[in-house]
Parts: sequence; structure tokens; C-alpha cells
Amino acid sequence: MISQKLQDAFNEQINKEFYSEYLYLSMATWFDAENLPGFANFFKIQTQEEHFHAMKMYDFINERGGRILLKEISKPKVDFESALEIFELAYIHEQYVTKLINELMDLAIDEKDHATKSFLNWFIDEQVEEEASMDTILGKLKMLGGNGHGMLMIDNELSSRVFNPPVK
Repeated sequence: MISQKLQDAFNEQINKEFYSEYLYLSMATWFDAENLPGFANFFKIQTQEEHFHAMKMYDFINERGGRILLKEISKPKVDFESALEIFELAYIHEQYVTKLINELMDLAIDEKDHATKSFLNWFIDEQVEEEASMDTILGKLKMLGGNGHGMLMIDNELSSRVFNPPVK
């Protein structure tokens, strides 16, 4: 059985994961409108990952005898100036999510909930990958100044990204 404190914290995190999904979908729509399908694909795949994260937590809470309480999802930003701005925001957002996951882990440690600590290790490792991914693309965009022919090369590179859900 999961503690009420952890259940409440997970319900908040599930909401944040669904918000992340919504935010990245908003970013994908901007790239679609700018005729950059590879960038749009990158963020559409990102939405699938965020949905997977939320559902992984959802299933965990149910397995531990907890109750899911869905909350309203805030409206994400929809207007952006550039690809550079989007990746700057995405990188900052991933750093924020890392902070939230670390806080969940701190709570699991305080609650002496070893099953939750074990479960959260996957998310901690995942956040290292998420931040690195955003930072790598952000670095490339900064080198290009966010425009030019290099944008098309990155767009082409990002078009090959696919979602491969990890084994639970």
C-alpha cells in the first residue's frame, strides 16, 4: 500500500506528465505550421514518451492500491518565435521535470518506501536522457543561430525519430 503523501505527490506528477505531453504537442504544431516536419516529428514522439510516463505512474499507483485523481491540465504556450526558443523552453522544462522526479524520490526515501524508490530509479535515469537530448539539439541550433541550411539538416535528422516504448 502506498502512503497518502506519496499518492498525492504521484497524482500531481501524473498531471505534470500530461501537461508535458500537451506542451510538446503544442511545440509540434508550431513546427508543422512552419513546414519543419522533422522537428514536428521529434515533438510528436516526445508527446508519446510523456504519455507513457504518465501511464507508467498511473499503473504503479493502481498496483500499490492507490487512487488516481485526475486534475485539470493547464493550457501550454502556443506561440513561439523560433526553433531555438522552443528548444530552450523544452530544455528548461526537462530540468523542471527532473527536479520534480527528484522530489518524489526524496519523499519515497523519507517514507521508507523501497518499492517506490525502485520504481523511481527508472525515471531518474530517463530524465538524464531527456535533458541530454534537448541540450544536444539546443546546442546545434545555437551553432546555427537558429536558421540557415543547417536547420534543414537537423529537420531531416529528426524525421527519423520513432517511439519505442520501453519494456515495463
